[in-house]
Amino acid sequence: MTYVLRGLDPIPFAALFGLPDAALAERQVVRRFADAKPGFPCRVTLEDAEPGEALLLLNYEHLPVASPYRASHAIYVREGAAAAAVYEDRIPEQLSRRLLSVRAFDAAGMMVEADVIDGVALDALTRDWLGRPQVAYLHVHNAKPGCFAARIDRD
Repeated sequence: MTYVLRGLDPIPFAALFGLPDAALAERQVVRRFADAKPGFPCRVTLEDAEPGEALLLLNYEHLPVASPYRASHAIYVREGAAAAAVYEDRIPEQLSRRLLSVRAFDAAGMMVEADVIDGVALDALTRDWLGRPQVAYLHVHNAKPGCFAARIDRD
């Protein structure tokens, strides 16, 4: 079973980059500066920001499905992130060093499996779950804060 894990497309966030704090606040977006690494995971680059780097904290609808599981949550996006990361058959370090909540969904957007794991186990779990015919894709969340981290699809 091969899989692909992609960062979010930066285009929907680009209009926010460089806006003054007051303009961001009107859109319920907050600018933060990383003060530690790890700690500020960008959902576009799938890397933790370096200390001092600016990120935008905003609400993102990560599961826009017509099911009871439709969901959104706060995420970080590096200000100026230009390209979405792509990982084929491998897990980014950002995820492998965190406690994760992983959820498997079917094609109708219904959850069919869920677990909390150490990030080093994500590759094996991904291969197992995506090998099941009823599983269409996986959603990965940081288990403690609950924020969306990434989607994983069959390649």
